[in-house]
Amino acid sequence: MRLYGLKTCDTCRKALKLLSDAEFVDVRSEGVPDIVLSQAFADFGDALLNTRSTTWRGLDEEQRARAPMELLKAHPTLMKRPLIEKDGALLLGWSPEARSKLGVS
Repeated sequence: MRLYGLKTCDTCRKALKLLSDAEFVDVRSEGVPDIVLSQAFADFGDALLNTRSTTWRGLDEEQRARAPMELLKAHPTLMKRPLIEKDGALLLGWSPEARSKLGVS
């Protein structure tokens, strides 16, 4: 299992605490592999883009108008977190539904 997120993200830290067997991938320093990012975008669409983030607020209108995949590749911190990969399936966020699918509470 892999957890893609930021080491400074409180939600990612909460998830890691309960998912002790997860491999953590810091998207700021390591990025997200293109194949994972493509699958995540296919699964979640525009929901993958965190438009409430500090990074988003720092972008000008011209940058915000770019295609979501282009933005996510240029600014991996724009991705909603955590993105959890388990057995080829992806989960986005740390909602009760995601925790249930992972068997944690």
